[in-house]
Amino acid sequence: MTYLDYQATTPLAPEAREEMLRWMDGPEGTGFGNPHSPHRMGRQAAAAIEAARDHVAALCPPGGQVIFTGSATEAINLAMRGAPGKGRIAVSAIEHAAVHDTAEALGRAQVLNVAADGQCNPSQDLPDDVSLVCVMQVNNEIGTVQPTAAWHRRAEESGALYLCDAVQAFGKQPVAAADMIAISAHKLHGPKGVGALWVREGISLEPIITGGGQEQGLRSGTLSPALIAGFGAAARLAAERMDEDAAHVEALWNRALELFDGWTVNGSSSARWHGNLNIRRDGLDVARLMSECRNVMFSAGSACASGSGRPSHVLRAIGLSDAEAKSSIRLGFGRYTAIDDLEAAARAIISAADSQG
Repeated sequence: MTYLDYQATTPLAPEAREEMLRWMDGPEGTGFGNPHSPHRMGRQAAAAIEAARDHVAALCPPGGQVIFTGSATEAINLAMRGAPGKGRIAVSAIEHAAVHDTAEALGRAQVLNVAADGQCNPSQDLPDDVSLVCVMQVNNEIGTVQPTAAWHRRAEESGALYLCDAVQAFGKQPVAAADMIAISAHKLHGPKGVGALWVREGISLEPIITGGGQEQGLRSGTLSPALIAGFGAAARLAAERMDEDAAHVEALWNRALELFDGWTVNGSSSARWHGNLNIRRDGLDVARLMSECRNVMFSAGSACASGSGRPSHVLRAIGLSDAEAKSSIRLGFGRYTAIDDLEAAARAIISAADSQG
């Protein structure tokens, strides 16, 4: 099988797995302690969490704190529900459902337009009462990179806070300055079940999960040393390999464009993370294509929306018709993708597509 769905999740790095195992020991070991207990095992587990926090923070801007959560979705909810100010929430039309649906649930959403190339123009108007601006760094469906620095300035000028969903960017490119940044471990070769919210110094949030206040008074519940240690190891490795990984991704992108010559790229090819290739071919039956290419793991759109039967809201936002959106596929590749595997997968996909006539 060939895995080409890196936007949905990434393979666990061996280094992260090794670090996790140290903190999953059973009765014979000492790694299973509760990090909130005052005894020796608890202190050891707490120290592992703080070491991981430092590795994650090293990939974030200076002048803030890392709050561990169970996912990036939880981090986004903490930022949006816990942030001061109750004005309008301006969200780009291509935000992840965790952002868009939360803004809608709060009843304060204001959608920002996105151009055909997938860019959210920071010159557009914001509501007079805006208190929070949410524009992601790298889109999870089409990979376009947003002008986050400009959006941060716009938010600041409007007296609003800026939340950046950096899930797809974290560990792959420098993370933009923001007031709050949501990240996830399993998108940079760490484990599932752990994310984080980086919060700039001076911002006070209200907790949305109450109980013991174990995580800096902002998130209740016992932290998992194993998951967080794996997150930290993945972050440390990403920092060490960022340039090497980016060069490998660029080589994969260039080869993929050659292989899929004649297909249309959705969104900008330049203002984009090149580990995401979202392409379409007129008349393509994607459901049939996926059935005929069972040994190639790729996506018909955002994994979070798969199975809904609805065309992608991202592809609609950039002006694609329902038919064009439904004839699109997303290929995601990265650190552990071999060129040979990409080529074999492309041959299988193109052959199956050609057989449709």
